[in-house]
Amino acid sequence: MLALRLTRSAHPAVQARRLLVAAASAATGFLLLSTLGHALTHPEASPGSLLRLAWCAVPLAATVHLALAVARTDPGTRPRPGLAAIGLGPARLMAVSATTTALSTLLGSMLALLLFLHLRGDLTGMPFDGAATDFLAADHPLPLPAALTLLSLVPATASASVALMLCPRDTLVAARSAAGIRPARPPRMPAGPRAADEAQPGDAPHPPPPADGAADAPGHLPDPTALPWGAALLATGLAVEGYASRTSTGAALPLPTGLPTAPTAVLLGWTLTAVGLALAGPGLTHLCGRLLQTARPGALRLLAGRGLMQEAARIGRPLGVVCAVASGAYAVAALYDPADPSSGPLTTLGAAVVACCTVATLLTTAVEARQARADTTAALLRLGAPGKTLRTAAALRAGALLSLFVPLTLMVAELASLPLAH
Repeated sequence: MLALRLTRSAHPAVQARRLLVAAASAATGFLLLSTLGHALTHPEASPGSLLRLAWCAVPLAATVHLALAVARTDPGTRPRPGLAAIGLGPARLMAVSATTTALSTLLGSMLALLLFLHLRGDLTGMPFDGAATDFLAADHPLPLPAALTLLSLVPATASASVALMLCPRDTLVAARSAAGIRPARPPRMPAGPRAADEAQPGDAPHPPPPADGAADAPGHLPDPTALPWGAALLATGLAVEGYASRTSTGAALPLPTGLPTAPTAVLLGWTLTAVGLALAGPGLTHLCGRLLQTARPGALRLLAGRGLMQEAARIGRPLGVVCAVASGAYAVAALYDPADPSSGPLTTLGAAVVACCTVATLLTTAVEARQARADTTAALLRLGAPGKTLRTAAALRAGALLSLFVPLTLMVAELASLPLAH
């Protein structure tokens, strides 16, 4: 009931973000039901149906990624002073946030089921003269348990991911201890402004650093350490793609309908490249902030650069994911043949879900970053900083990110399209 009250009384912008999650869940659920319809229509082609189901993992991951970003920006489930006294501690708020996510995704799944039944003709008759019977299985009875199982994938995965992300740190430590996993001891830090060599044995240990996406401690600028791993995966993926284009050997793994067939090595290279970009995103964002502060910076460049370094762990990963999706879309668009009759609406729907979810996740994360620096912005305004300066610093941060990530995306897209161009 508390989750329903918070959902109903939320700000319109928050409701709009939840509706985005519901829409993404509906589209992903419809894709999952379409794989069931294809399996019912073509019982002899079970490997093809399994392959279609496997490709649904991409829009499913994009939908869950969006749900996580929306849950982090939900002000109704953010810990505030005094809430623990009335029983709304971090664990209860985590449960409320997971329940809210489950409600949004369940709404989308039910919409997907209603649309699927309507197109099958089970509700009001067959629309569109039965043009979509190939993936609707209108001539076969729909197995309701299988359909509900597929529709439960998005709500279960999204709510479990939100619960794991927002789970209080002490709860995670207790769960690891119960499982026999010894937690790493945090480094002992001095209390107050004293130096490290003045720390006394009775001082309390410094709290552990926040998780990815959480607000950073004041004055602490995170230095992402995943950049070398991301760069290594990116280079490995490009090398695998180059090797596949030179040898032109290996079993072909068909892509979704309308996309070119590619060797398995090429798809493996694409996957490694996408994961590498996502891992390298925070480090590249941190690097942009450092570059802005080089060569005798003024107050404006210092403000923009420190802001990027502070937000690197928060906005870097969504930026890397957007770059990976954009590079893949560019490579596919360069090889796409509009006259190919095999291009189907499900491929377009899946691509639209992935693209819209990644962009919406990036915009939602930008809102989260703005909320995180609201106190800093208010303090600067109280000190007399002009609003134009803050807007110019924001534009400078955006320009620095575009100047790095756009050429990187184009370069990766060109290299990714080479194996399929031969």
